[in-house]
Amino acid sequence: MLNMKEYVKLAEWSIIEDKLISSKNKISESIFSIGNGFMGQRANFEENYSGESLQGNYLGGVYYPDKTRVGWWKNGYPEYFAKIINATNWIGIDVSIEGERLDLNKCIIENFKRELNMYDGILSRTVDATLASGKKIRLTTRRFISIVEKDLGAIEYSIEALNFTGKIEFNSYLDGDVVNSDSNYDEMFWIELDKNADISNSYLHNKTKKTGFEVCTAMHNNLINDRNENVKANIESSSKEHYIAHKFSFNIAKDEKITLQKYVSIVSSLYAGTSELTSKATENVQKHAKKGFDQLLKDHSTAWHSKWEESDIKIGGDLSAQQAIRFNIFQLYQTYTGENENLNIGPKGFTGEKYGGVTYWDTEAYCLPFYMRTADHSVARNLLK
Repeated sequence: MLNMKEYVKLAEWSIIEDKLISSKNKISESIFSIGNGFMGQRANFEENYSGESLQGNYLGGVYYPDKTRVGWWKNGYPEYFAKIINATNWIGIDVSIEGERLDLNKCIIENFKRELNMYDGILSRTVDATLASGKKIRLTTRRFISIVEKDLGAIEYSIEALNFTGKIEFNSYLDGDVVNSDSNYDEMFWIELDKNADISNSYLHNKTKKTGFEVCTAMHNNLINDRNENVKANIESSSKEHYIAHKFSFNIAKDEKITLQKYVSIVSSLYAGTSELTSKATENVQKHAKKGFDQLLKDHSTAWHSKWEESDIKIGGDLSAQQAIRFNIFQLYQTYTGENENLNIGPKGFTGEKYGGVTYWDTEAYCLPFYMRTADHSVARNLLK
């Protein structure tokens, strides 16, 4: 058995793993999750991964009344409970290298590093991998969910060709055909209302069954080189039920690095009228893309720095304790920020499905005192509401 002290490296401001262990990947996806109080994303890989994984994107306040399996061991249980549900997979980027699909579970991994930088609020990954064909690549990614622009998720996804020249395809997609692994009756929670896959205007608009929450996810993609210049590529759009995609096909030279910048805007009917969801999401994503990844990240990280000034706890002489307390503070603040009195803290925050609910009694017992001491009293008051 691999214990956590061996599994996660000690660092004051970061959570780091330096090897990919397939049997521990679902744990890592929880530990390295990111959020902004309004939504959260598990640390799933952007590209296809055939090893152990639990895909998850969750939206605060969006739930479904999942029926309870009632038996003698659940006497007194309600007929259903409000389950936090998996929403549109916005991070997906399928990668093909000379026709060979990138899958780290099927590669030889020479170097691997996944890091959650809690001070800046960013998840990054660096991998040196050899495919079955012998082609070697360096994969680097950066991802954040903005605590400034509450609808924004952004990814910078780079491939460097280490020993070959050839053709690469990035297929960036939104996939609304998602399920919850803990659904009691294998129910599908979402129905599709509308979608558009045009390069200049792409979105997926879904609605929950029964509860009627509507969510529109819009995306924009840029393909650039190391000089921040647009890369010449063949671009195709495609769609099918619950799914839209943009495929970029381009040639890469040995030692060249090409980067896909992916921006999404996720807007729900909790914050906008149903008739304006599409226009709001598509306008927002274009605005974000125009501002650019680096500036959006700078704004996001600066906001995190301000939060740390208010809430950091310093522990001298015990690096493990220092890392642990900052991890707990980070998880609390990326789960709940106090800006919306209709939101709450679920038992797993935005890190996974376990226990299912959108609220939990631990909130009053353990979380409320933290917010009372580290934030304006309006935050704690909204949490109680």
